[in-house]
Amino acid sequence: MSEIIDEVTTEEIAQHYTAMGYSVALINGIIAGEIMVDETAEIKQDCVDRNVKHLEIMLTRTYWTDEDMTAVNSAITAGQGYTA
Repeated sequence: MSEIIDEVTTEEIAQHYTAMGYSVALINGIIAGEIMVDETAEIKQDCVDRNVKHLEIMLTRTYWTDEDMTAVNSAITAGQGYTA
């Protein structure tokens, strides 16, 4: 089944990579106290956890080529250590 999932176009890969960037920015922004500042700790934690999970899932895709995953890996690590 993963073969079917991983059959994506170049444009779709670019869209997935862009979406990962949004998750990275969201995780980093919450941790820095710049995003969702008026939300409860529970809501912030849930958001970080969901976005970390998204990034972890996306890293398992086999269609990546030369995309730089440095920021993605850093956000995963930061998000895993985050406690609201």
